[in-house]
Amino acid sequence: MAKSNEDSSNLNSTKPPMKKTKTLASLNLRVSVDSAASASSDNNNNNGISSSTKTNQTDFSDQQWNYPSFLGIGSTSRKRRPPPPPPPSKSSNLLPPHPRPSSHNNNKTSSLLPPPSSTPITRQQHSISSPIFYLLIITCIIFVPYSVYLQYNLAKLKDMKLHLCCQTDFCSGNGKTSIQNDVVDNDDHDDDSLSFDILNADSRTISLYIVLFTLVLPFVLYKYLDYLPQIINFLRRTESNKEDVPLKKRIAYMVDVFFSIYPYAKLLALLSATLFLIAFGGLALYAVTGGSLAEALWHSWTYVADAGNHAETEGTGQRIVSVSISSGGMLIFAMMLGLVSDAISEKVDSLRKGKSEVIEKNHILILGWSDKLGSLLKQLAIANKSVGGGVIVVLAEKEKEEMEMDITKLEFDFMGTSVICRSGSPLILADLKKVSVSKARAIIVLAADENADQSDARALRVVLSLNGVKEGLRGHVVVEMSDLDNEPLVKLVGGELIETVVAHDVIGRLMIQCALQPGLAQIWEDILGFENAEFYIKKWPELDGLLFKEILISFPDAIPCGVKVAADGGKIVINPDDNYVLRDDDEVLVIAEDDDTYAPGPLPEVRKGYFPRIRDPPKYPEKILFCGWRRDIDDMIMASYIAMMRYHIDV
Repeated sequence: MAKSNEDSSNLNSTKPPMKKTKTLASLNLRVSVDSAASASSDNNNNNGISSSTKTNQTDFSDQQWNYPSFLGIGSTSRKRRPPPPPPPSKSSNLLPPHPRPSSHNNNKTSSLLPPPSSTPITRQQHSISSPIFYLLIITCIIFVPYSVYLQYNLAKLKDMKLHLCCQTDFCSGNGKTSIQNDVVDNDDHDDDSLSFDILNADSRTISLYIVLFTLVLPFVLYKYLDYLPQIINFLRRTESNKEDVPLKKRIAYMVDVFFSIYPYAKLLALLSATLFLIAFGGLALYAVTGGSLAEALWHSWTYVADAGNHAETEGTGQRIVSVSISSGGMLIFAMMLGLVSDAISEKVDSLRKGKSEVIEKNHILILGWSDKLGSLLKQLAIANKSVGGGVIVVLAEKEKEEMEMDITKLEFDFMGTSVICRSGSPLILADLKKVSVSKARAIIVLAADENADQSDARALRVVLSLNGVKEGLRGHVVVEMSDLDNEPLVKLVGGELIETVVAHDVIGRLMIQCALQPGLAQIWEDILGFENAEFYIKKWPELDGLLFKEILISFPDAIPCGVKVAADGGKIVINPDDNYVLRDDDEVLVIAEDDDTYAPGPLPEVRKGYFPRIRDPPKYPEKILFCGWRRDIDDMIMASYIAMMRYHIDV
């Protein structure tokens, strides 16, 4: 009995260790860990099922869990601990005691398990092939056998030609001798032309390979172009740590810059595409036909120029090539139409937006835009009526269509005067040259509808831009100012060519004079406007050396009222002394209906008479009431009437 127990213990020691199972009590489920262990315990299952279940429920802990083999060894980090000895029970006598598994067996069992996976497989395998790659393979599969087939047909046609020649000679009655002689002659001819046929065949084969290479090359470059810098660096055996821009983006950027900088880039690209299609089609036709290369190039050009020429082609290869060339020709024709329509639309858009150049001279140039432009254009049109009209150019930072619409709303007859609007900035020399600023007869700089200081600052910048014109200014420049304090600065920058008008201050003074003298407003309107009489300044050489009192009676149709003294920098003196002598280059200021309606005449005889003395009426203090406020009201009061000191002003 002891021997049998000893044999039984030895048998149990050689068996693989049994893995414990854990019973889920709540669901009455049992999880088996190892199939081998479960198979070895089938014989004892019937006898010890209750005891093993009880033992597992009481003694098996979470640290003793053995994961199945498909999860791998590395799935848990907990170490196994030997189970505590089970308490004695009645059922323990029925089953032999299980030996403690040795570390050697554990290692052996662990070695049988598959290696663990470090991370779950989440990366998707990239597809090696792509539609473009398949297209390349299909292209090679189709065209390479087709080229071999064409070579075979060519050799077969040569044999048929030789056979037909032999039959023709035999039927003509020359006999066997003639046939033999012809065969000998043909052999000699074949020997002589053998090298030419080989060269011709080689050239066609080369042409065919060139065509295939040209077809395949764009697809290969499109797919593997970004790897070219890496290949170059590998060949140079240099390592670059910098992150370079992909080659595709570089090429796209270079093409974009090329088309943006050079105006004829699109035309050159179209011409290059046309020449490439003709050359490519010529090589393809030369490879599939029996003609010369020059004829193939000519036929390729006809297919590109006219898509209907390929209808008369014969042969499968020639038809395929001709249809391809005709399709490319239609694409090039569509590109040409697109370029032409794009150029026409750009030109029309440039004209519509006022970007074109003005080719004029002796015109009046207005820089800027304001609410006073309508009345200014009206007065200039009336002034140009006597000369049959003129040209007025307006340069402002507005759209041309908007400016033309605002001018159209004036509903005024310009009487032969043309108004040309251009969109641009007076601060840019290119825009000033676009309106022929150096050839203008007069330049008017309008004040902007902004703050006084901002408007004057902009006017100062415009004057600086006018001084920067290299060609120089031929016309007189009038600058409208908004603040009287900024006038000296603009005069200092502009020099003698610039004349400033502080419209706000001038209007204020005129308003005070009109308030003091009723009816003066109508007089100012007649004098300052071009509807009736206005001021004119002109030089009369025949009046040089005369006294001003003699000049007063020299104009029958005008009223002299001042002199522009050339020696004093062009200063205008109103009502000079009667004994003032008119010098060279002096100009006379008169009031006349128009500049061509007056001229000096001979001095009339003046009879002396008695002029009664008129006494001045007594003067009394007056009071003036200002309703409202202006920012330069102090300048209006101080400049006009501070010296008179005879008005009591209530503000």
